[in-house]
Amino acid sequence: MKRLLFVGALFMAVAAPALAQTAPAMPASVALPSAPPPVIIPAPDYNTDAGWLCLPGRQDACTVDQNVTVITGDGKRMVVKFKADPAPKYDCFYVYPTVSLDPTPNSDLNIGPEEKQVAASQAARFTAKCRVYAPLYRQVTLAALRDIMAGKASAADRKLAYLDVEAAWRTYRDKYQVGRGVVLIGHSQGAGILKQLLAEVIENDPSQRRLLIAAYLLGTNVAVPAGGDVGGDLKRTKLCKAMDQYGCVVSYVTFRADSPPPENSRFGKVPQPGMVAACVNPAALGGGKAVTDAILGAKGAGLASAPMGPWTSDNAPVTTPFVSVPGLISAECVSNGGFNYLAVTVNANPQDPRTDTIVGDVVVNGATLKDWGLHLIDMPVEMGNLVSLSEYQAASWRGTPLDLPKKK
Repeated sequence: MKRLLFVGALFMAVAAPALAQTAPAMPASVALPSAPPPVIIPAPDYNTDAGWLCLPGRQDACTVDQNVTVITGDGKRMVVKFKADPAPKYDCFYVYPTVSLDPTPNSDLNIGPEEKQVAASQAARFTAKCRVYAPLYRQVTLAALRDIMAGKASAADRKLAYLDVEAAWRTYRDKYQVGRGVVLIGHSQGAGILKQLLAEVIENDPSQRRLLIAAYLLGTNVAVPAGGDVGGDLKRTKLCKAMDQYGCVVSYVTFRADSPPPENSRFGKVPQPGMVAACVNPAALGGGKAVTDAILGAKGAGLASAPMGPWTSDNAPVTTPFVSVPGLISAECVSNGGFNYLAVTVNANPQDPRTDTIVGDVVVNGATLKDWGLHLIDMPVEMGNLVSLSEYQAASWRGTPLDLPKKK
C-alpha cells in the first residue's frame, strides 16, 4: 500500500501540470448556461464524532499499525511492536498539514485516504503517551496551493481553515479536556494555524496557558528576536530549552547539512526586522549536535520523494510500516546565510550493511527542489524524540518530573 508521509501528495499536486481541457466550439447563437453557484461547505460540528479525524476511544486513523523494524549498524533486525497507552495522563491536539486532494479551494469534511495516511504517519505514534484529538477542518487544498504557487488568483480562504480549528479547540476544552494538560502538534499548514491559535487565543487567557504542556510547531517559521526565545510571533510562550521545561515551543524546519537553504527558500527566514526563525532541536534542546531517534517510513517519504532503496545490502524486505536506524541520523540547529534551520546529517558508513542515504527531498521530474529542504520528513527525523519529550514535559507539568536521561 502506498503511504504518504504527511505532505508528499502536496508537492505532487503543486508540481503536476494542469490538464488541458478542450471542448467543441459553441455557435455564437447558443446561450451558455450560467456558472453554478459556489459550493457551500457547512461548518464542522465538533460536538459529534464526525467532526474529528482522530478521537480517543474509537478505531480511526490514529489506531493503525505503528510497528517498527529496528535495524542496527551490524544489519541485525528486530521488530518492535507498538502499544498505545490504555490510560494516558495527558492530551495531544493535532492539526494536519496540507494534504487534501479535493478540487475546491477549501476542503470538504469527508475523510479521504490522504487524511488517514497523514494522521497515521504524524499523530498515531503519540497515542503511546497521550490521548490524540485531531479535528477535521476546511483546509486550503492542494489544488488551491498549486494555483497560488503558479501565481494564479485563488478563492482559498485561510481564515475559514483557522476558524474551524479554533472552534474545534473550544469544543475540545469544553467537552474533553477537563483540566488535563495538552500538547499542541502541527506540521506545515497545521503548524501555522496552531501558531495563530496560540498567539491569539491561548496566550491571552491565563486559564488556557496553565494547561499548555508544549507546542510542537514543525515545518513552519516561528519568528523570535535574534538571540532571544520569546517576543516575536509569540509574546508569552518561550522556546523549549530543557526536557523538564513546559509551557514552551518546539519549532524547526529541516534541510540536509550539505544542502543548506538557497536564497529563494520559504523556510528558515522571517520577514520581520530583527527577527529570526526559531530552531529548537528535540534531540538537543540545549544546543549542539545529537543523534536523533528517527522513525522513517519503510517505503520512503511520500509520492513527491524519490523511492527509498533497500535498507540493507542484502535487499531484505521490511514488513512493518516504519523503520528505525539507530545512530544513522544526526541533527543540529545552525545559522547559515540568514537562515536558521535543523541541519540533518546521515552518518553513512560504507563498511556496514545499512543504507548510506535516506530520502525526504522533494523531487519533481528528477530534479530536487532544494528550497523545500527535507520538508517531507520534518517530523520523522525526530519522531521518537518528540514523543519522548512530550512525556517528560507532561510529567513536569503535573509536578512529578521524571529523572532526565543521562547524556551519552
